[in-house]
Amino acid sequence: MNLIERAKNMLTTPKTEWLVVETETITPQSLLMSYVLPMAIISSIGQILNGLVLAGIFGGYFIWAAIIGFVSIIISFYISIYVIDMLAPSFGSEKNLNRSAQLVAYSNTPNWIAGLLSFIPFIGFLIVIAGWIYSIYLFYIGLGPIKKTPEDKKIVYMIIAFIIMIAMVFIVSAILMAIFGGLVGYGTGYGGYRRFGM
Repeated sequence: MNLIERAKNMLTTPKTEWLVVETETITPQSLLMSYVLPMAIISSIGQILNGLVLAGIFGGYFIWAAIIGFVSIIISFYISIYVIDMLAPSFGSEKNLNRSAQLVAYSNTPNWIAGLLSFIPFIGFLIVIAGWIYSIYLFYIGLGPIKKTPEDKKIVYMIIAFIIMIAMVFIVSAILMAIFGGLVGYGTGYGGYRRFGM
């Protein structure tokens, strides 16, 4: 699997790409190393660029925010796949941790790309919102081929899963900022709002 090709196809031809993903076998650990970590780095770069755009006024803050955002993506990824997999039988879906990992990782592609572009003045926040919305759409259309979710249960499964995933990234980010941000004097002012990071 080529990271660039997978990301491009997820953004441009997601329905076809989910069918390709369905044929692949991958573990959460290998997916973390081959896709989630590189995308988390890409997303976190956006925070550093934010600091540069602000001419160093809050430069140190944004570097710490990028580090905390990166770590929260990794932690939230693991928490989310276990929660989504645990919920699967309640929605007539396949309980398969590897498939849940694929769903979480690849559906977050727009979020992570949007995180990179979030530094753009005036429209960065709109890009982030668009990334969230498109990630929700990718998750929805991926439920069928990846988790074998019946059509009539997709929406409820998606809503509950995303509420949990969003909560996870905020909680993890807040805890990390409380621990590490406090050490460098930044407190808890930053949350993980720029990307899901699951």
